[in-house]
Amino acid sequence: MLANLKSLAQQVVDLAKGAGASDVWATVSNSRDVEFEFRDGALEKVKDTTARGLNIKVFSNGRYSTHQTTDLNMDRLAGFVAEAVAITRALEPDEFRQITPQELFKNRPSDDLDLVDTHVGELSREQRMAWCREMDAVATSHERVISATTGVYDGTSRSASASSNGFVGSSESTYCWYGSKITLKDKGDRRASDGFFAGGAHVETLPPADVVARTALERALARLDSEKGPTLKTTMVVDARSAASLIGRLLRPASARRVQQGQSYWAPLIGEKAFSDKLNIVDDPLIQRGLNSRLYDGEGISARVIPIIEEGVISNIYVDTYYGRKANMTPTTGSSSNRRIGTGDQSLEELLGAVGEGVYVTSWLGGNADNTTGDFSLGLRGHMIENGQIGRPVSEMNVTGNLRDLFSRLEMVGNDVYPYSSTLSPSLVFADVDFSGV
Repeated sequence: MLANLKSLAQQVVDLAKGAGASDVWATVSNSRDVEFEFRDGALEKVKDTTARGLNIKVFSNGRYSTHQTTDLNMDRLAGFVAEAVAITRALEPDEFRQITPQELFKNRPSDDLDLVDTHVGELSREQRMAWCREMDAVATSHERVISATTGVYDGTSRSASASSNGFVGSSESTYCWYGSKITLKDKGDRRASDGFFAGGAHVETLPPADVVARTALERALARLDSEKGPTLKTTMVVDARSAASLIGRLLRPASARRVQQGQSYWAPLIGEKAFSDKLNIVDDPLIQRGLNSRLYDGEGISARVIPIIEEGVISNIYVDTYYGRKANMTPTTGSSSNRRIGTGDQSLEELLGAVGEGVYVTSWLGGNADNTTGDFSLGLRGHMIENGQIGRPVSEMNVTGNLRDLFSRLEMVGNDVYPYSSTLSPSLVFADVDFSGV
């Protein structure tokens, strides 16, 4: 299958060159995605989708455009490609749009990332139904459950790329996820809800379906009798699952595009100590079975481990070839892969005991962060930390501040990495955080 995709990508490159393109990049892909969902004890949704497509990037005398089609019939592709080249020639030139330099293809790793599980493609309807029934039985087992949705989501994706300057590459991966979302009756007309999902490239790595559903139910039950939180300044403990989202907001300005367009507060901080020395972040595309592992990025740049923040110092940002030229920066990679956050040596329980009093955040409820200034305001759900233990549940609280300032006050880092994310973060502890509530 991958050999066929490679061959088609190379044929498209030849067609574009024959039509007069200076350079061309072609990517051919196909995928299958399957969804099974139970709701309140009955099968509610079955979806089995296959997709295929071609994306070509055309470079012609300083001009550039991209084109997509789902029609991969060779009898019609010649016309599609010729039209794409003709359209490109009519555009305004952009001196910074050039095909990825060959030197960035060098030293591509040959690691076996183990991203394909043949069992995923062989999953039967009976197995998916069995998982759904098993999770549904647990998710609906409590008397306060109003509704529960359980689901199984799996699929396979393949792609191959070729370029007019010598790049050839292909990739294949599988995924399987399952879990539950549960809503409970709370006081009066109020509702409490939460959920939990687990997934990865290989089925064998997943916890048992009933354990996943039990975790979802326990998280929902923990939300019962939630009250509005207080207004105060105190220590904030962010659980590992929610920490991944917070790290994502921190890193949004960390790109050459943002820097070149004047939309990044990171711009003057590159090479400087900007955050707590407890903060270490590495972009690692070579993790076996990682959710975003790869041997090359979307531009063909060979994968390598890139330190982003080292003991609070900004070492690198994400630099693609286009904005790298515009900002006069050396390309690193244009997009993130897996992000590994440096860990400490304490468990969540030990962190809570050390904190004593504060707010424990278990999920974010919307909000925003300004990439230019770092100012943020986020809604949250969680618990008060009382005598070093998880206390009463709270909601309808906001945390406000500045991301640089917040991560400068990172005091402790846990050892409890959340595995079901491409951002592999432990729990994080921040000092003197402003909360608004009652």
